[in-house]
Amino acid sequence: MATTTTLPPVTPQMRRNQRVGFICLAVVGAMVGVAYAAVPLYQMFCEATGYGGTTQNATDNPKGVIARPMTVRFDSNVDGGLNWTVTPSKPITDDIGKVDTVNFVATNNSDHAVTGQAIFNVSPERAGYYFNKIECFCFTEQTLQPGETVQMPIVFFVDPDLDKNAELDTLKELTLSYTFYPVKKGS
Repeated sequence: MATTTTLPPVTPQMRRNQRVGFICLAVVGAMVGVAYAAVPLYQMFCEATGYGGTTQNATDNPKGVIARPMTVRFDSNVDGGLNWTVTPSKPITDDIGKVDTVNFVATNNSDHAVTGQAIFNVSPERAGYYFNKIECFCFTEQTLQPGETVQMPIVFFVDPDLDKNAELDTLKELTLSYTFYPVKKGS
């Protein structure tokens, strides 16, 4: 004789428990989605606002040049795991809005090919929004052969709208800083 199992009737308490379980599962799923999207969303926020010294990308300067000189200094730092020497460009002083080109010079001091990459920031941070790069080596993996020396150009301008920002009236100098680090294979 076969035995049959009867399920207990679904009670209102069981329905509430299921609803709470589904809500908890949906909240956890939403949290995972937000965590996954946080990095690209933060990057978009920084690019839009210049937060953290994030610069803008441009193809040219449509706003022209204004007669306000600005000195741009350049800085480079190399992570201890990257056997490179990186020499930044000398500072330049030019009118705001003028498109300038400078070169960083990198040398691989090791006896094997090494791939590196650079991240950047502008200080003071609040001026990063007005620093526009037309061409830059940043975020691009660079592979240097043993002993190889390369010039890495940056084409940029300072947006003339900086002159309209009362908080930056006294600003006469910006610093563009790069930190170079090794790119791990498989990353």
